[in-house]
Amino acid sequence: MTSATPRSSLAIESFEVAATPPSRVPEVTVDFWLIKLMAVTMGETAADYLAVNLGLGLTATSLIMAAIFALALGLQFRQRRYVPSVYWATVVLVSIVGTLVTDNLVDNFGVTLPTTTIVFSIALAATFAVWAALEKTLSIHTIYSFRREAFYWLAILFTFSLGTSVGDLVAETFSLGYLTTGVLFGAIIAAIAFAYYVFRVNAILAFWLAYILTRPLGASFGDLLSQPREYGGLGFGTVVTSLIFLGSIVAIVAYATLRQANREETAVAWAE
Repeated sequence: MTSATPRSSLAIESFEVAATPPSRVPEVTVDFWLIKLMAVTMGETAADYLAVNLGLGLTATSLIMAAIFALALGLQFRQRRYVPSVYWATVVLVSIVGTLVTDNLVDNFGVTLPTTTIVFSIALAATFAVWAALEKTLSIHTIYSFRREAFYWLAILFTFSLGTSVGDLVAETFSLGYLTTGVLFGAIIAAIAFAYYVFRVNAILAFWLAYILTRPLGASFGDLLSQPREYGGLGFGTVVTSLIFLGSIVAIVAYATLRQANREETAVAWAE
């Protein structure tokens, strides 16, 4: 029996990969965290722009953005693999909607921030519990079915609402200001990363903790850039801040799309 050549081995590997349903969500890379951080920052400033600057108010903004998010989510569910432009558009929209859910509970219904923090923590834990019970895994590397993706997006929605509650609670309770609050959450995320790489903390736990906390981190720096100087910001305004981060997101997503296309072309070439 002759041994397989390197090229034939790659062809076999490519066939095995092709036989496995592709994930509908991205790999967790530096690009992932950069875009995610900018998406939540833009979500914060865009929500403020629509509700305050355009004068739509919290309720109208919530209804409009929920409808747009539903359309984007429907388009995302139609994909059979990870499509960067569709996926990240959905993330930006869910970041806005998740923020607005908390804002409505607090501002329109008088629910306190400690209560929303507890409620969304329980909701997120329940989502993970049911997800794990039905799918036997919480890995985001195997999101290739409708049910798994549904759990994934429900969890993400709760992480944004929970992150909003935690961020606002810390900012209001301790009155730390935008910069200090951002540095605080940045330090906590760095500690989680350190625990993961050095002490081998569970990867799924580390991922979701970091995912939750990038929301208040991004929101703090978004407010720092957009809010007037008299309120502790740098005074760039919501429009300029939103455009800066939107442009950055588009650039990185375009790069990710190009890179993915090159990988697929390479895999096909080796399989032939």
